[in-house]
Amino acid sequence: MAEKSRKSPVHLSYQQKKSLYGYGFISLWLVGTVIFFLVPLVKSLAYSFSDVSIGTGHTALKFAGLKKYLYVLGEDEYYTRYLSSTLTETLWKTPLILIFSLFIAVILNQKFKGRALARAVFFLPVIIATGPVYPIITGDIARTGNSGAQQFSTLFSTDLVGGLLQFLGLYGISDSMGSYISGIADNIFGIVWNSGIQIIVFLAGLQNIPPSAREAAQVEGATAWEYFWKITFPFVSPYIVANLIFTVIDSFRSPTNDVMRRIHDMGSDWRFGEASAMAWIYFSIILAAVGLVTFVVNRLIYYEVD
Repeated sequence: MAEKSRKSPVHLSYQQKKSLYGYGFISLWLVGTVIFFLVPLVKSLAYSFSDVSIGTGHTALKFAGLKKYLYVLGEDEYYTRYLSSTLTETLWKTPLILIFSLFIAVILNQKFKGRALARAVFFLPVIIATGPVYPIITGDIARTGNSGAQQFSTLFSTDLVGGLLQFLGLYGISDSMGSYISGIADNIFGIVWNSGIQIIVFLAGLQNIPPSAREAAQVEGATAWEYFWKITFPFVSPYIVANLIFTVIDSFRSPTNDVMRRIHDMGSDWRFGEASAMAWIYFSIILAAVGLVTFVVNRLIYYEVD
């Protein structure tokens, strides 16, 4: 009798085995993304085009077209105003955060006693930024429900702007410019608080500058100012894009963001259609802002080509 043919075992190459290990490693992440991100994302999009009614054990949807979007943009008395203020705040706060974080990163990249402690102090807000800590420090009574938070926040407030301008001999500044300077001064703590990640990223870029570049600059007699603009800044410029994108997104999802608070309040009132429409409009604006910023800044950034 002829021997039964046996199927030969499947032999995988080393690269195929590595690929299977990789897929196995991210499999839990993929399952979580589908269940906890993609499914709610699709549901929220369906809610934004529907009248949502909550029944016993089920949610009923009735197609309403663009009704929710028209209500949000034309009838809601808070959303457009909050959206405008959030965009304005992001527009002026983002450059300040980038400039401050680069300045601090350059300082922390120097060798001095206590450098590790200084780095830890600036990175500390990243660890405790979540939860109720930031609203308590900034005195956000609406979020904390604690009037004592307002008293605590006075430790970080100052009324020295007018005195400083007078000391510098600056008189007769317009009300708009004065309010702008005061707004920056009042948000100094927020700028420092939101710069932790950016400082770490810039530090990574600064540490990638080859020592030969500094040695060549010293041989040529370059000053510290010339070294910064001709060596340091070009080398860290690719990191500016990453920090810029992170800062914009972080500003849009800030715990003090009135738009996010409005969306949460609408959801708490069981108005899921309106809340979803607000969220999708907000998401579209964030996506457009990040795309525009990336497109513009990438044209101004120096990338070293090997």
